[in-house]
Amino acid sequence: MSDDDPSRAVGRPVRLLLVSDTHVPLRARRLPDELLRETDRADVVLHAGDWVDVATLDLLEGRARRLIGVFGNNDGAELRTRLPEVARVELGGLRFGVVHETGPARGREARCAALYPDLDVLVFGHSHIPWDSEAPGGPRLLNPGSPTDRRRQPHRTFMTCVVADGALGEVVLHRLPVR
Repeated sequence: MSDDDPSRAVGRPVRLLLVSDTHVPLRARRLPDELLRETDRADVVLHAGDWVDVATLDLLEGRARRLIGVFGNNDGAELRTRLPEVARVELGGLRFGVVHETGPARGREARCAALYPDLDVLVFGHSHIPWDSEAPGGPRLLNPGSPTDRRRQPHRTFMTCVVADGALGEVVLHRLPVR
């Protein structure tokens, strides 16, 4: 990383791509083109686990300016060797955490506030259900859903957002076309 890396500077906007549960090749043969275009635009890509194959990790590592990822419950030994269970990083003046599982939806905010009191934003996956909430006294919780497996949702999804001046903004849930 160079000294002018925007993901490390407070005050300079940092564009983030949030993704989880890619499940390649079990749920899709490849990542959607829309997601790859956003990867190219992002300053930082945060992946909340369930990659399933090492090739997807290699692809995003090679394509992203900066990649922060964790392993999920469907990730095997090779992915678990290369990725942590929980990642923590400061981006644009905010403290982010990335984890795959946060447990059931009921009680999630209180549970995450207790587990991650030092974070401003927690990105998580596992459910394939997009989520955006505030934990009272704790982090903002964001789940980007899945770009490859919509499960019981109407669309496959991912999120983008911008961090500027220590604030999270422009959080957008991107819905992918039905295929």
